[in-house]
Amino acid sequence: MSVIIPRRKNSIKGNKGLDWQLYKLRHLVENAFARLKHYRAVATRYDKLARNYESIVLLACAFLWLPM
Repeated sequence: MSVIIPRRKNSIKGNKGLDWQLYKLRHLVENAFARLKHYRAVATRYDKLARNYESIVLLACAFLWLPM
């Protein structure tokens, strides 16, 4: 895997080899996980069974997807 985190603006090496489209997609995924963590059941994982936890995650994703 290649690193897709940009260097600082004052870096000597710069960001010449950085794929900005891939970085934007990575940023979207990170934001989605951050928004999912706002739901307490997803962040703490109280459910014992994986199927119950998966259903909570899917329900939280549905709430995030629907416009408020």
